[in-house]
Amino acid sequence: MRRIIVVGSQGSGKTALALKLGRKLGLPVIHLDVLYWRPGWKPSETAGFRLRVSEAIAADAWVVDGSFSGLAFDLTLARAELLVVIDRPRWLCQWRILRRSAVDRDAMRPDLPKGCPEQFDWKLMREAWRYGTERAPVIEAERLKYGAEVPVVRLGSDRDITDFVATLTPDRGPS
Repeated sequence: MRRIIVVGSQGSGKTALALKLGRKLGLPVIHLDVLYWRPGWKPSETAGFRLRVSEAIAADAWVVDGSFSGLAFDLTLARAELLVVIDRPRWLCQWRILRRSAVDRDAMRPDLPKGCPEQFDWKLMREAWRYGTERAPVIEAERLKYGAEVPVVRLGSDRDITDFVATLTPDRGPS
């Protein structure tokens, strides 16, 4: 596997898994948040964002962190060889969002663009709470429309993630 997309709710562990996959497989990690958000958490215009995504995924190998369904998922799915879906309980995602907004407050992370520090955001909490009923069905519909042939791995626990990563080899992906 040389082109992998990792999707899931906010706080599900997408970035951590994308970084693990990148290290294990020797692949660059593309954080869609970095391509989308402008300083001060201002959204990008759609055309510019899609262009940045297209340029980033033009390479032969990558791990994409996020879906941005409705904006760029069609682009990434068209080139993907594997879709990894992290399906965590919403209470856990909520806890992780709260923890990182308290512990990492105003810190810069590699998956956040410059000028967009970690902070508490009620909108993000609401989106994470509603992810399973509002975002996941949209992502699944787009998956079926733009990448039904792309294999899917669904991971629901730390053990699932650890076991999945353990099966990977740099030259072949899952063994």
